[in-house]
Amino acid sequence: MTLKEEQLEGGIIRVILEGTLDIEGTAALEPQLTHLTASDKTYVILDLAGVEFMSSIGIGAIVRVAKALRRRGGNMVILGPKQVVHMILAKTRIDSLIQIVFELQEACQRVKELPPKIGGQVSG
Repeated sequence: MTLKEEQLEGGIIRVILEGTLDIEGTAALEPQLTHLTASDKTYVILDLAGVEFMSSIGIGAIVRVAKALRRRGGNMVILGPKQVVHMILAKTRIDSLIQIVFELQEACQRVKELPPKIGGQVSG
């Protein structure tokens, strides 16, 4: 699992992931992602276009980071997952908690909107 960071306009961070979000990939990714998103009011576009597979452990890591972002007034949007990853996210209903979009421009707009509820709390 590799992680690349790109600073976009408006204080948005695009985090580009490539590889597999299984046990090993998540273990390598989570500390880096947590560090990138540790400041207040951080807006993250999580680009999953390069992710080939995602396990429940990877989904859990994404949800934990999204919750942490929202507690600090930020938000996360998922960008461009491949069909197989999108199906996993939809079957686990993550798409009801974290918005999934397929165009970067839309992701930049949506990440600053009031996010859906996670864990019974409205953040934003």
